[in-house]
Amino acid sequence: MQVAIPHQLGREETRRRLRANMHKMPGSFPAGMAKVTTTWPSEDQIAMAIEAVGQHLTGRIDIEDSQVLLTVDLPPALSFMEPILVGAIKQGGQKMLEPPAA
Repeated sequence: MQVAIPHQLGREETRRRLRANMHKMPGSFPAGMAKVTTTWPSEDQIAMAIEAVGQHLTGRIDIEDSQVLLTVDLPPALSFMEPILVGAIKQGGQKMLEPPAA
């Protein structure tokens, strides 16, 4: 599953906001149903380990010039949830790109 979240922030500002708002990531999934652990293997990529509804998933966020691309390896047992997850992730992703609270 891939979800593109467009932005006009540039890579540096996008990285800054994602780092500042990373604590909001579990809220990007419906009803806080996921535990998310993140690492930054490179400047423009976040690796994710996601535990949701008894499943262990992996994913990544790639920071691009005009979008953030979230990719999650969704197992067949959860494929029925893809439309719900896409909508929730788009909404939550926009929140992660908001300016951090002062």
